[in-house]
Amino acid sequence: MYQIKNFTDNDNIRILDQKGAFTAVEYQRDLSVSPQSAQTAYFCHEMNVRKRQVICELSKSHVTLQAGAMQWMAGNVNATTGVKGVGDFLGKAVRGKVTGESAIKPEYTGDGTLVLEPTYKYILLEDLRDWGGSIVLDDGLFLACESNLKHKAVMRSNLSSAVAGGEGLFNLGITGEGVVCMQSDYPKEELIEITLNNDVLKVDGNFAIAWSATLEFTVERSGKTLIGSAASGEGLVNVYRGTGKVLLAPVH
Repeated sequence: MYQIKNFTDNDNIRILDQKGAFTAVEYQRDLSVSPQSAQTAYFCHEMNVRKRQVICELSKSHVTLQAGAMQWMAGNVNATTGVKGVGDFLGKAVRGKVTGESAIKPEYTGDGTLVLEPTYKYILLEDLRDWGGSIVLDDGLFLACESNLKHKAVMRSNLSSAVAGGEGLFNLGITGEGVVCMQSDYPKEELIEITLNNDVLKVDGNFAIAWSATLEFTVERSGKTLIGSAASGEGLVNVYRGTGKVLLAPVH
């Protein structure tokens, strides 16, 4: 039996969002400041630069974390590698290599409470039921997810998508029914959500941070011909085609 006080019941902590096993909280002010750092802390508060944390209630679901994300845990919490045999280890090692994510993501089971390291990034909680059961994440976006979700390396539709798009050939895809926790450089209030129904989205630059796995992602010329591309002044664009959703950042 355990009891946690002066945490989510603290007036300085605001609950941002709750989905599944995850609760995202935000510290309204940095109270542990010195005279030398007070001015910086004041302007950080004014500009929405604040510490945020994720609380995981394992009684609702076991969770999988990005390696090194755990800060403290209370109660019945057990950590495992999540590796189920040699074949599973090799598969995760290969997926980690090609996506740039950590090869081994620890899984936490039990019915206790797990708290992640504070971050100044913004926390996004997404229920995959709102994404048709699958989502593809931009590099570095994954923070945690419910452990029943499956991870896979999603290859771009063609090699030119990686070479011309200036990114890797693979992204991390997550499928199933559950909640994904992401850390973003942009708050949800600024993210643009575009829903496609058998249609197409063309973006000049790597502004998409997440998209439905049902969408075909390629890199193409902005115009049908080289002259058309030159006339538009854009050159190559990222193209998302089909039915699904895309989250766009306002700047890159």
